[in-house]
Amino acid sequence: MFNLLGSVGLSVAIIVFLASAVAVVFLGVQLAKYGDALASLTGWGRLFVGSILVALATSLPELSNNITAVQIDNPQLALGNVVGANMINMFTMAMVALVFGGKRFLQRVAPEQGYLIMLAAILTGLAVLFAGVKNGVNVWQIGLSSIILLVVYVAGMWIVYRRRPDGGSDEEEEDAGMTLSKAWLMFSLVSIGVIIAGVFLAQSVDRVADLTGISSGVLGILAVSIVTTMPEASATVAAARMGAADLGIAGLYGSCVFNVTILSFADPFYRKGIVLNHPEPEHFVAGIFAVVLILFGGLMLWGRNRFPQPVIVAGLAAMASAYIVGAVWVALLGAPT
Repeated sequence: MFNLLGSVGLSVAIIVFLASAVAVVFLGVQLAKYGDALASLTGWGRLFVGSILVALATSLPELSNNITAVQIDNPQLALGNVVGANMINMFTMAMVALVFGGKRFLQRVAPEQGYLIMLAAILTGLAVLFAGVKNGVNVWQIGLSSIILLVVYVAGMWIVYRRRPDGGSDEEEEDAGMTLSKAWLMFSLVSIGVIIAGVFLAQSVDRVADLTGISSGVLGILAVSIVTTMPEASATVAAARMGAADLGIAGLYGSCVFNVTILSFADPFYRKGIVLNHPEPEHFVAGIFAVVLILFGGLMLWGRNRFPQPVIVAGLAAMASAYIVGAVWVALLGAPT
């Protein structure tokens, strides 16, 4: 892909980054809104809405960003965005749960979410493992590791779908002015906007990395991931405010699951090897933190009816603090020397 920002200065690159970041946040929120409208109008249940539709919709910024990153020969940015996004999603879960009642918030989450949580941990762990092994086996220049991740994703989501709870009567009330055709049209238009914004986001970050000497992996894990996960955060807060904790948690963990498969979707666009074979030390730190946070979040959900409120609050606070520790560690590893 032609690099539109290959010769611009640092100030212009930063302005493009900020503008594309604002666009990603705004469009991502709209994407979640119209995706949820589609789910309501078609009668799909909340687990499907959260783990598949909302997760896919809010992860479009990561998808467009990562495909652009590998096309401009920056696989470190793509890998950093994925593991960083999964870290931040767990930070979002902890903060939203703390703000909206701690134990009471988690008690609204269906136990069937456990299958989705385990799938998120397995896929993130596999990505870290494959990055460390650096297996060069490929099929038509698509890495075997990418194929395995996709197979695990499909099999895992089939199990999640089969184990989903019955959609009860707690669905959000439909907007009287929203029709199915309007929802599909707006969903499609906003999706195109998200993809375009993601292209400029990736290219601006790549240019900032070149001009400042900061590791692309660090920028992906920290700066880009914060922006591309804002739709997930906004959707989770909105779900919590309307009493749909199940929808919000499914959206976060479903996003973690889909984020890893983005590496598989980006692999065919990278012609210089396999995306997962280009890790930096900060990727392993972020990936391990992401797996630990995903599992710890699952522990909090498992213990929502077993642990007292103070223990739940302390655990959620520990999750949020662990993200900050991991982010600082990553920043120190990738700082320019």
